[in-house]
Amino acid sequence: MANKFNSGDSRTRSSVSIFIVAGLCCFFYLLGAWQRSGFGKGDSIALEMVKSGENCNILSNLNFETHHGGEAGVIDESDSKVTVYKPCHPRYADYTPCQDQKRAMTFPRENMIYRERHCPSQEQKLHCLIPAPKGYVTPFPWPKSRDYVPYANAPYKSLTVEKAIQNWIQYEGNVFRFPGGGTQFPQGADKYIDQLASVIPIENGTVRTALDTGCGVASWGAYLWKRNVIAMSFAPRDSHEAQVQFALERGVPAVIGVLGTIKMPYPSRAFDMAHCSRCLIPWGVNDGLYMKEVDRVLRPGGYWVLSGPPINWKTNYKAWQRPMEELQEEQRKIEEVAKLLCWEKKSENGEIAIWQKSMDIDSCRAAQENAAAAFCKYEDADDVWYKKMEPCITRNNNANSGEASGDLKPFPKRLYAIPPRIASGSISGVSVEAYQEDNKQWKKHVNAYRKINKIIDSGRYRNIMDMNAGLGGFAAALQSPKMWVMNVVPTIAQKNTLGVIYERGLIGIYHDWCEAFSTYPRTYDLIHANGVFSLYKDKCDFEDILLEMDRILRPEGAVIFRDEVDVLVKVKKMIGGMRWDSKMMDHEDGPLVPEKILVAVKQYWVGNSTSAQ
Repeated sequence: MANKFNSGDSRTRSSVSIFIVAGLCCFFYLLGAWQRSGFGKGDSIALEMVKSGENCNILSNLNFETHHGGEAGVIDESDSKVTVYKPCHPRYADYTPCQDQKRAMTFPRENMIYRERHCPSQEQKLHCLIPAPKGYVTPFPWPKSRDYVPYANAPYKSLTVEKAIQNWIQYEGNVFRFPGGGTQFPQGADKYIDQLASVIPIENGTVRTALDTGCGVASWGAYLWKRNVIAMSFAPRDSHEAQVQFALERGVPAVIGVLGTIKMPYPSRAFDMAHCSRCLIPWGVNDGLYMKEVDRVLRPGGYWVLSGPPINWKTNYKAWQRPMEELQEEQRKIEEVAKLLCWEKKSENGEIAIWQKSMDIDSCRAAQENAAAAFCKYEDADDVWYKKMEPCITRNNNANSGEASGDLKPFPKRLYAIPPRIASGSISGVSVEAYQEDNKQWKKHVNAYRKINKIIDSGRYRNIMDMNAGLGGFAAALQSPKMWVMNVVPTIAQKNTLGVIYERGLIGIYHDWCEAFSTYPRTYDLIHANGVFSLYKDKCDFEDILLEMDRILRPEGAVIFRDEVDVLVKVKKMIGGMRWDSKMMDHEDGPLVPEKILVAVKQYWVGNSTSAQ
């Protein structure tokens, strides 16, 4: 009997051992599959982030686990202490470092110099986290965000008083409502755009990129969106609080900017249309300096729209409360400069005038030379970062390449057609084949991002930034009516590709990431940083770049870093002290590729919080 019992025990123990071993095998197999797929807690946070509203405690228990602990890179133990960044004082909730009001007032007022970029020195930089205002909530998804903004996100009512009769913005309960009106379009932006569309081919994809100077709350850009036109809107940070902030809260592309003494941070021949609706820019002064700068960024065949003073001054001078002679002289100067620039007036109806830039480069240049026009001496019309504007006409040196002739497909075909700058060989080292391969690679990368964060296409992320945009492949692969991408080409990038990005029907801007970006805090939902830290590792501190990313990222916004593993290990350690949750993953081609992906999510917290809520 004893032998039988012993034999049974042995069989039982053997069965249990086999079961345990099989279970462990299954567990480690599934764990390995999870590691390689990149899926895990990063997806649960993404899914939870859809549940926007007042109760934003969803991040408190998150714990992204890196799966590259000992193999991702060697960490210097002597430097293993994580710096914990404290919140800034709540008064900095809307801090814009390079457009700070106090600093601005120390600069001259002529030519809007005081409204231009004036960034703090290294010693003046804040090394703390910009807080969100109390009650901050996730913005409404597009298209509802076009018309409604939560009051708590931009709690400023001055515009509702100052612009009350112009139908810009209304305060209703706990939200602002944007009826789509404006100073020059009392019947609404849609009706106004219909008037423009009777002259300008807005509906057929010929006009895709637009520039709105002095945009206000960017209703013009907001209503162009449904017509498949994307507008880069800008306005200064001025006495009307939060105009650009409202634009971005609405989900409309915008930056803080001004036409002053410095060239606009956009490439030449970038926009299909430029627009000024009572933007208060003195277009005729300084030999038409500002019109010549618009001419630089306007594509041959592009349109310039001016509505409001001084157009139709004979009828409206009394309503504008300005002397008739002054308005008459202002329009005379504008007409004179437009003629010199070879802009043909296509229409003047009521207070709206529309000009078209000539497509005939050769005959235009001959006419300009006969008029003894001053041509700019610089060779690179895209070299604009902190460069002074000059009252000269930008030469188009690519007249015979097809680049200047408007040889562009209508959008959306333009998105993947060969851009003229590449077809003509203007971008050194970028062939047609290299461009096509780049597109192929970014489609693969973005597909991997969609698996990591399954809500990318859900509408949760509206305002997206690519900090190192290259040829625009990331934005092209993401292209959707639900989102837009601010494609940033760093001023130290090896190749100046921003012109290519515009030729694809996308928008972007030049920027140096050693400085703050020209936007309000909390204006981007998703930030993509491809190779940014490798690019800047000998230029400025990682800390400064990461704190700026934190400033412009919304609470519960996400960041996707793609870089070399040793760089990302350093970044991951630093963001550990920034109230971000993070997770590192293999490259989509497997663990042997030295480039890795780091995904981070900014925790929700507001001013006066001592810890994440």
